[in-house]
Order: sequence, then structure tokens, then C-alpha cells
Amino acid sequence: MGPKLSVIPDEEVLTLQAILARRRQLQAMLVAESNRAQMAPEALARRIRAHIRWLEKELSRTDRDLDEAIASSSAFVHNEALLRSVPGVGPVLARTLLAELPELGTLTHKRLCALVGVAPFNNDSGKRKGKREVWGGRAPVRAALYMGALVATRHNPIIGEFYERLLKAGKPKKVALVACMRKLLSILNAMIRDRTPWRSTHLLTP
Repeated sequence: MGPKLSVIPDEEVLTLQAILARRRQLQAMLVAESNRAQMAPEALARRIRAHIRWLEKELSRTDRDLDEAIASSSAFVHNEALLRSVPGVGPVLARTLLAELPELGTLTHKRLCALVGVAPFNNDSGKRKGKREVWGGRAPVRAALYMGALVATRHNPIIGEFYERLLKAGKPKKVALVACMRKLLSILNAMIRDRTPWRSTHLLTP
């Protein structure tokens, strides 16, 4: 069939992926332990709180590992600066994209959205016409992109205007936010592709 080869992450990207995965694990453990501390008897709660303090220190160490991994690569440093020049894109989203979406800047907008899992697909069967839905894709990227788009609706003039226009057109908030995720991803894809900062690209991106 001759399918195109996927991008194979290099060693630096694999290292960044591993550190980010560990960061997500620590965050999940912190949430779980915090919930347990609220329900446990005081004798156990003291030990759980001690574990929480250790997890917080480990999370800080992991964040330093991320900083070092980014600083060790001139490409990471440059691309992170490009991504974070966009209002709404913080360190978590920028670094998640660098690690989990190495195809950024190399694919078309539609293919990239499908890869992440924010492209709407038909849900038809025979004569039945179902609602278009988004599914599949890379969950860590989608989760980080969701939070970035949510912030961008408030602080990014282009995304904010787009979001309000969709709401006025009668789109549900969830549908409008997913559309903002696609638009934000399109902007970031164009910026990495063209190696240009936010101010030079945001008005030119569909």
C-alpha cells in the first residue's frame, strides 16, 4: 500500500517524553494522596501528608529535569520560545507539543488535527446521519491543548474573538472550545513550519 513513514522521535525527544510522563505520574499521585489524606484517620493522614511533601519535592526536581532537557537542545530552546510567544501557550503545552508531537510543523493542518484527536469524524451508518465527533489521537497532547485553548479564549485576541463568534452562532461551548483547539493548533503548526513568531503569523493562519 506504500504508507508514509511516521516521524521517529530522536533520543532528545524520547528523553523529554519520559520526563513529561513522569511529571504526569507525580501529579496523579499527588491528587490521589491528597484525596486519601482527607478521608484517612489522623494517624494515617500524617504519613500521607509526609508522602505528599516528598512527591512535591520530586515534582520540583522533575521540573528542573525538564528545564535541563530543554536547555540542552538549541532546537528545543528556539521552538519553545516560538510556541510560548502565543498568548495562551504556557510551558506545559509548549513542552508537551515538543515531546509528544514531533510532527508539528511538518504536516498539514487536517492531518495534524487527526493525529492529535481533535478532527471531527462522521458518525454515519447507512442512511443514518450521526453527529460528527472527535476521538482517538494522542491524549496527553489533547489534554494540554484543551487547557491552552481555554486560557487562549480569555487572553488571546484571535482565539477569543473566534470563540465568541462561534457562541453567538449558537455553537455549544464544548464544540466551540474544540474548534478553538484546532485553530490554536493550526497557528502553532504554521509558526513552527515557517520559523516565525506569533506576531508575524497569527493573522495569516486560517
